[in-house]
Amino acid sequence: MNSVPENKKIILFDGVCNLCDGAVQFIIKHDKKDIFRYASLQSEIGRKLVDERGLDPEELDSIILIEPGVAYYRKSSAALEISRDLSGGYSLLKNFLFMPESLRDGVYDFIANNRYKWFGKKEQCMIPSPELKAKFLD
Repeated sequence: MNSVPENKKIILFDGVCNLCDGAVQFIIKHDKKDIFRYASLQSEIGRKLVDERGLDPEELDSIILIEPGVAYYRKSSAALEISRDLSGGYSLLKNFLFMPESLRDGVYDFIANNRYKWFGKKEQCMIPSPELKAKFLD
């Protein structure tokens, strides 16, 4: 298991969700400054990072962004904070942070609650290619 880098933002995601896998692939493609590292919520390190923040791993159905030494973000806040560091104009999505979190998370929860039905589910977590493996903590 790779150690947690102190100079990288960590994205925890549902490793068996096709939508989440696609989102991670999208982030990797647009992370031109190599800011992020990734771990599935189902992995040993993912469970450890969740536990360290006092979150219930059984209640997690969202993406989590951890900024070491700063904070962690969940749901729509995590997605919008991630967008800040993406290339190609996606950083403009951060402007949605002005909207009330309850409204943003309502939309997020609707998608999250239907993600397996709409996008499917894998039997196991994604296995990254050798060149991407260094970006994953598990």
